[in-house]
Amino acid sequence: MPGVAMDLSLALFKEGHLAEAIAPLKEAAKETPSDPRAKLLLGMCYYGTGQYAAAVPFLRAGVELSPSNLELRLALAQSCLWAAEYSCALDEYQAILKQDPNSAQADMIAGQALDAKGDTSGAVAQFRAAESAAPNTPDVHFGLGYLLWKQGQLPEATREFQAELTLEPNHPLALTYLGDIAIKNNDWVTARADLQRAMAQPGASRQTVLDMAIVDAQDKQYPQAEAEFKHAISMDPANPDAHWRLAHVLMTMGKRDEANAELAKVRQLHESKDERLVQQMSHPPMPAQP
Repeated sequence: MPGVAMDLSLALFKEGHLAEAIAPLKEAAKETPSDPRAKLLLGMCYYGTGQYAAAVPFLRAGVELSPSNLELRLALAQSCLWAAEYSCALDEYQAILKQDPNSAQADMIAGQALDAKGDTSGAVAQFRAAESAAPNTPDVHFGLGYLLWKQGQLPEATREFQAELTLEPNHPLALTYLGDIAIKNNDWVTARADLQRAMAQPGASRQTVLDMAIVDAQDKQYPQAEAEFKHAISMDPANPDAHWRLAHVLMTMGKRDEANAELAKVRQLHESKDERLVQQMSHPPMPAQP
């Protein structure tokens, strides 16, 4: 029956069943190709389910029909960013600025895109602008702190991570990188306290697990450190640092053959690179309904 697919998809969308809404939305778009609603909702469903590359063309079409819709432009900019279409993200940033010169979210998107393109100093400038415009925006202090951490500006990075914790006391990545800075400063007590708090949060990152393993190895808790290094490796097998550290723990424990196997893996891997900020930041929220 004509219209049933659209009605079903609208009902699913309003209930938040975005993945289930995609199939009937495709049918609705075929039934009425001149009706932009199905295509726009399809883009938002792809966006809301993390299928950013698929969302881009549909959200772009929506923006062309409604160029003054800032929420839609932000969703498009975020989708471009997460789909690694950085030039698209920066283009949308410029368009958003024309309507809202003080958009902290747009500044953060541009900062992540610039960092992904290797322009860390430009990324820092964008996050400073975002922080100045809206200092209570979630993740703005963390994002700036992470960029400063990458550049080795640890005291200033510490202040930014602490500022993020005033907004979200259990921000897992802010706690993680404070713990990492404490390790670099040989402050093992502070490192353990920060990292234990980070580990207690859902979905601990690879950096959290790796740094916790480093602290446990320092405190001679070798079986625990071994398990944590192996967990970190399972999260990113191509990164050599955990293999190298695990090898030293295994050697200390007398597991010489296993240690040599890990060292062989280190020799096969290239030097690790810092993760881009876009890989650290949380995913964007679902945009408002049109």
